[in-house]
Formats: sequence, C-alpha cells, structure tokens
Amino acid sequence: MIDVTIENFETEVIAASHQTPVLVDFWAPWCGPCKSLGPLLEKVEEDYGGRFKLVKIDSDQEQQLAQAFGIRSIPTCVLMINGKPADGFMGAVPEGKLKEFLDKHVPSEDVLEAASDAEDAQALAAAGDPRAALNKLHEALTLNPGNDDARYDYVKLLIENDLIEEAGAALQPALAAIPRQIRFEALGQFLDAIRFALTDDRGLWTPEQFDALIASNKRDFDTRLAKARVLMVGGDWTVAMDELLEIIMRDKAWGSEVPRKTFVAILELLTPPKPKAASATPGKAAGGIEVLGKVVAEEDPQAQLVASYRRKLSMALN
Repeated sequence: MIDVTIENFETEVIAASHQTPVLVDFWAPWCGPCKSLGPLLEKVEEDYGGRFKLVKIDSDQEQQLAQAFGIRSIPTCVLMINGKPADGFMGAVPEGKLKEFLDKHVPSEDVLEAASDAEDAQALAAAGDPRAALNKLHEALTLNPGNDDARYDYVKLLIENDLIEEAGAALQPALAAIPRQIRFEALGQFLDAIRFALTDDRGLWTPEQFDALIASNKRDFDTRLAKARVLMVGGDWTVAMDELLEIIMRDKAWGSEVPRKTFVAILELLTPPKPKAASATPGKAAGGIEVLGKVVAEEDPQAQLVASYRRKLSMALN
C-alpha cells in the first residue's frame, strides 16, 4: 500500500497502471466506513500477491485529485488500467464482493505465470537455447492458451527449428479464431511455402529453371508462385515479392488471391517489431524529435524496405 499525493500520482498511479492494475482508495481520516475498508483492502492486496497494486489518497489533503476523479462520497475505489479508470465502487464492501470485483479485471495467477514463462523463453532463445525456450513457451500456452504473443513466438521458434508439423498444430487455434490476426495469417502462408518446398519437386529447382519456363510464358503464374515460395523459404524476400508483384499486376484475382496474400505475409514477417514502451531519451520527445534543434529522421532500413513494397503493392492493386 502506498500513500499517493499530487506529486507522485503520475508515477505511482498512471505509469504503474500500464504494468499492473492499480486500485486507488479515496478515503479520509474522519470516515467511519473507510476505517473498515482500508484494512480489508490491504489484506486482499497481500492475498493477491502482486496481481494488483493498492494506493490510498486522502481526499481532504488531495482535493485536486478527488475533484479530477469526481469523487462525491467516500470511501470510493477506482481501478486504473493502462493509465485510465476501468471500473470502481463506492462504500465499504465485504471481502467476497471485493474479490469478485477484482477478479473481473485482475490477471489470474496462471496468466501471470504464463507471461513470466514467455519472458523467460525470449531470454533463453537469445542465449542460444531454443529447446529450453520452446519448453517455456509450451508451458506458457498450457497455462494460458489465449496468450497470443506466446503462441506467435512459439510457432516462429518451431519453424526456425524445422519442427514444421508441430508448428502447424500450434498455429491452428490462432487460424481458427475470428477475427484472424494478420501475424498468424502470415505464419500460415509461410508454413504453406515451406510445405510446398518440402513436398513439390520444384522445391529443389534453381532460379534458372523457373526463369526458363517464365520466359516462354509470362503468364505462367503457377511457376511464378512456385518460384516466389521457394525464394521465400530461402530468405530471398525482396526477389520473392518482385515475382509475386508480376502476378498481381497481370491478374489480381488469380489463384484465389494467394499471390497477394503471400506478399502481405512477407511484409508482415519483415515488419520490425514495435519497440517496448520506454522513457524518452533526454532532449527528445517520444517520437524521436529533438526538443531543441533539428528533427531526427533516421528510420530502420528494414522499415523503409517494408514501406517501399507496401507502396508497390498498393499501386499494383489500384
């Protein structure tokens, strides 16, 4: 439990709620119900073992904060998530009702453990131990099948370690979800390309073998798609997209739009991950602009490549 004032509100409530739900208890020394609710809140905070954070605000001493939240009576509790009020209640409540309220919003122990396993897996993969990382990610999904980030990392790592059947099975629940996330669609297209390269005779062809057929028939879309898939599996992403563009420019709807879907999948797979939220660099705004001086316009070369090919696709489709 932390006592919050206007001076530490931003840090202890707004910023903290982006990591863990924060329950704000507005109280006052003269308030009778506050004296019974306060100890109960502290007990439940301990029971929940870090699944939420409790802070207390003396509404008499911190009238500016009380007014900002529109507090009309006390005790009033407000649950903050991601910097915004998510829910709340007024008056003293029994322990059962309090836990019922919290359980609607606070992550379960399994969800927290799964998130911890997923973080551990990233460290293990970075340290060069993919088998241990896969085990951690499998544990995370067993605890919380709805952890999409863990599922994405798990499928990617399975693919990277040539465990194609396992990757397909792990991906299936995400492909069955409605709506389907584009990142899982991208992995699905990548798996299709890998399966093609492993099962079709053309998976062993050289680029020259493909080009000989294409030279004799520019509209041999099946050969162009086969070439693009083999290039994709080999990591020749831009050459694969160039081949797919040739199909799209000539016939946008050919093959149930598989060339377009494969192109979009490559863009998604190449898109650099968004950086995790962090404090801004001194002297710069969060967007990378210098507070005093010129604009910093440096962009990741891979992001520039993706943007360039997005424009090419847009022009081909219009």
